[in-house]
Amino acid sequence: MMSELRWFDNHCHIHGLDDPAAAVVDAARASGVHAMVTVGCTVDDSRRAAECAVDLDGVWATAGVHPHDAKDGLDGLVDLLDHPAVMAVGECGLDYHYDHSPRDVQRTVFEAQIGLALERDLPLVIHSRSAFDDTFDVLDSCGMPEHTVFHCFTGGPADAEAALERGAWISLSGIVTFNSATELREAAELVPLDRLMIETDTPYLAPVPHRGKANRPANVPLIGEFLATLRGISVESVAAVTWENAHRFYGV
Repeated sequence: MMSELRWFDNHCHIHGLDDPAAAVVDAARASGVHAMVTVGCTVDDSRRAAECAVDLDGVWATAGVHPHDAKDGLDGLVDLLDHPAVMAVGECGLDYHYDHSPRDVQRTVFEAQIGLALERDLPLVIHSRSAFDDTFDVLDSCGMPEHTVFHCFTGGPADAEAALERGAWISLSGIVTFNSATELREAAELVPLDRLMIETDTPYLAPVPHRGKANRPANVPLIGEFLATLRGISVESVAAVTWENAHRFYGV
């Protein structure tokens, strides 16, 4: 039975799955997920995201270079920002947990993508892991696009407050359902509803009770239901505000 609620998965990677993207979208719609953004992580990956999104109703794309891949540069990214399915720059940022690219290179590539978002008046999708202080420093130095989201937010209350003070949105993934996510749950409780979005980050980070399995956009309602219980509000409210926020953020 199709859900009467309407959900938006604002960050997933359906263009790189073994399953056909159309089938993934159909399964999501059966769970009430009627819109999603498939996110690019390299120039070639972003091109695939855009090509995937243009063929599917209710699906849009981003184009960016992930900090893991910063060492490979940005050649070709600018042209992708003109693609009709591309709605934002990213995901981009800093990742000091894995350090797959040198930190100085990560910073340079992050700064360049902030510049592109500002120049094109596009939303910015940030990946920040174990690097909040430097991420805020870069944003303070470069300027922050009006629509900036910390995707798959993993920080605590102080990090959330710092992001919110700068005008950012916070997007929560299935991690918030993990029993170990005490500080993240505290952060999730203080995010104003008009700055809250939810995501699956498919195929990663499936929420409880599917933790450890391949994730899919159809799991968005599980994250929304958890947040409703955590915050003591209705599931309908969470669905409505996150649906509206994602549309407003991406301009779709």
